[in-house]
Amino acid sequence: MRIRAFQGLRPSQKAVKEIASLPYDVVSTEEARALAKDNPLSMLHVVRAEIDLPEGTDPYSDAVYQKAKENLERLQKDKNLIRDSAPSLFIYQQQMGSHIQRGLVALCHIDDYEAGLIKKHEKTRPQKENDRTRLTSDLAANTGPVFLTYPDNSTIDGIIDTTCKEAPLYDFTAEDAIRHTVWKISDEDSVLSAFIPVAAFYVADGHHRAASAARVGKERHNANPSHTGNEDYNWFLTVLFPSSQLKVLSYNRLVADLNGHSAEQILEYLQKTPHLTLSENANPEPQNPGEVSLYLNKKWYGLKLEVSSDADPVARLDVSMLQDRVLSPLLGIDDPRTNTRVEFVGGIRGTSELEKRVDSGSAAIAFSLYPFRINQLIDISDADQIMPPKSTWFEPKLRSGLFIHTFEK
Repeated sequence: MRIRAFQGLRPSQKAVKEIASLPYDVVSTEEARALAKDNPLSMLHVVRAEIDLPEGTDPYSDAVYQKAKENLERLQKDKNLIRDSAPSLFIYQQQMGSHIQRGLVALCHIDDYEAGLIKKHEKTRPQKENDRTRLTSDLAANTGPVFLTYPDNSTIDGIIDTTCKEAPLYDFTAEDAIRHTVWKISDEDSVLSAFIPVAAFYVADGHHRAASAARVGKERHNANPSHTGNEDYNWFLTVLFPSSQLKVLSYNRLVADLNGHSAEQILEYLQKTPHLTLSENANPEPQNPGEVSLYLNKKWYGLKLEVSSDADPVARLDVSMLQDRVLSPLLGIDDPRTNTRVEFVGGIRGTSELEKRVDSGSAAIAFSLYPFRINQLIDISDADQIMPPKSTWFEPKLRSGLFIHTFEK
């Protein structure tokens, strides 16, 4: 696989902790507004610029993208974001408790994404993809990286381990207790050569960022009669992690209402449906694959999902069986990509968040799932199949604003 160094924007030493923010898609507008309230440097002012406009502002309005551009330019003007003196590659390490993961920060080419060498496992939501495409185009920048993984490679591991013995560029602990450390790679040629034999990359997180980068690149290609394929708009920002280092949490579901049924009718349906086994007083967190925990009327129930003998790799996923056997036929969630009655909640928020939402009445029923395994993602991606939306939740999340790749207008 080909990768490339880049001469991007990075935070100054004094501003790095304030600038680096959670990705746009793991916080709501209200949460982003609260997180950035007393921090004018937060990248949330760029990736969720509606927080700087009156409450109720349409997050997809022209004013939001204009404000994002103003905020990014302000960070550069005030020298809180500075340009690297030369193209560079970086190591980005994250530590959450005892878990440590180290990834290479580099650019990947949109042609490899379009050709299926950078493999995806989810479809994107049109509204979110359109939003990130507009933002990327208006800023002429990737403000947050795409989270990619690849099969473990001892040569790459060795280069990364050697680099991490040097003095870091950044080393800070964010407000969520996750430690972020960055090193600049001195031996870039060895890294570039080591990645050549890697057969494919896999999108772990950031499908909308990847799709929008490809769209922006194609738009600029079509508008450039002198296009060569080497222009900066052909490349997008990524962090590449070996697959064994990834930490996967569950991605849970909330449904707004019971689709006209009573709680008793829901339980009766689940008791009578083939290939489902309902039990009471279940653990809120499923302990094994094929198990789902259900929260209804302030009580946890267990659902055991029986795998059909003829099921393909996607149909065997817990999220697929839950969708096909419960969410669609019982609760009317026909298309989870577009149906607004279903909400997806990352496992980092815990099952207490599911209980809170149902008990408050903002949702009617919740489903807690067992985390998928990384080999499932790779197998499904290799088979050119697509997982149901919001099947994967990786932690820790990559911070936006630590690295910014810019390109021609």
